[in-house]
Amino acid sequence: QVQLVESGGGLVQAGGSLRLSCTASGRTFSSFVMGWFRQAPGREREFVAAISWRGTGTYYADSVKGRFTISRDNAKNTVYLQMNSLKPEDTAVYYCAASTRWGRTGPAEYDYWGQGTQVTVSS
Repeated sequence: QVQLVESGGGLVQAGGSLRLSCTASGRTFSSFVMGWFRQAPGREREFVAAISWRGTGTYYADSVKGRFTISRDNAKNTVYLQMNSLKPEDTAVYYCAASTRWGRTGPAEYDYWGQGTQVTVSS
């Protein structure tokens, strides 16, 4: 089992920045690919970014590429999502998730989830 707890969400103006954190406990953090997803009201949960076990590989949704950066610190059991140049359409609940498989973007491919943190971007 892995327990995931997100933090760092909040209200920010368009063009601003936020950094989300997700800290894991339980099984060895470095044995998981970590991902970030988001879900806006009335919409399906969508993939945002993922990072490989040691942090050497990353991939992003086209909608955030060049603006968001995912990173991890295995010594701190934490994955981060740095979000720059935020837009109102980035408003959503953001979730971190853990998977044993690389290269997956579907929510069903992730085995463990945090409770989510709200990000609101005002125009």
